[in-house]
Amino acid sequence: MLELRNVCKRFSGIAAVDDVSFHARAGEITGYLGPNGSGKSTTMKMITGLLETTSGDILFNGEPIGRDLIAYKQRMGYVPEEPHLYAHLSGLEYLVMVGQLRNLPGKSVADCGVAERIDGLLRLFSLHGDRHAPISAYSKGMRQKVLLSAALLHNPDLLLLDEPFSGLDVGTGLVLRSLIQELAARGKVVLFSSHELETVERVCSHVVILHRGKIVADDSIEHLRTLMAVPTLEGIFSQLAVEQDTASISREIADLIRA
Repeated sequence: MLELRNVCKRFSGIAAVDDVSFHARAGEITGYLGPNGSGKSTTMKMITGLLETTSGDILFNGEPIGRDLIAYKQRMGYVPEEPHLYAHLSGLEYLVMVGQLRNLPGKSVADCGVAERIDGLLRLFSLHGDRHAPISAYSKGMRQKVLLSAALLHNPDLLLLDEPFSGLDVGTGLVLRSLIQELAARGKVVLFSSHELETVERVCSHVVILHRGKIVADDSIEHLRTLMAVPTLEGIFSQLAVEQDTASISREIADLIRA
């Protein structure tokens, strides 16, 4: 289980995340939602250990993640929001590098099992034919597949997915949606952040909604629907985390470009 207890993060005295507490449990897919600037990606980076908390605790299976950060990261797979990769490497070279950096216990990249796993991921994500091409020649969707492969390579217990569907074609998106559900069913802890509310609604049973750095909802989607008398996650999100009159703004933009 992943647990955040009263986590705060301040930049130059300004709170980006303020007193955030929630659980993400094994076997569940927890959706982590919020508008741009709400603190979602900041939270994700704190959970990965890339950012330190200003205050509060982050625990995995009851242990503070900072107690042995390397051991924790060996159990974590992370797909960041932006696909920053070493563009001069090929897809194959990048995954081999990731395997070497992870130094999986008893499994070197030269080991047949790891080599087969890399080869299998490249095939299943339809990258095998381009495995020797430089990543600089890859499309956004292909880069996203490399990131997904790198996050899954070591069979992590915790998966942190920040906009994982970005750039993916429809077919791969359907595969990823099914894969997330399969991994949760096999006991993984999955925290999934996305602006694609329809996908979140189909994949997740539980959601945490962040607005202006604070949690405004932490519940099952079904209970939120009943509680708020709203039939969709989009409607729930609009009530809790959208301050704009979207219809009015749309009319103003249409009138402006017509003028």
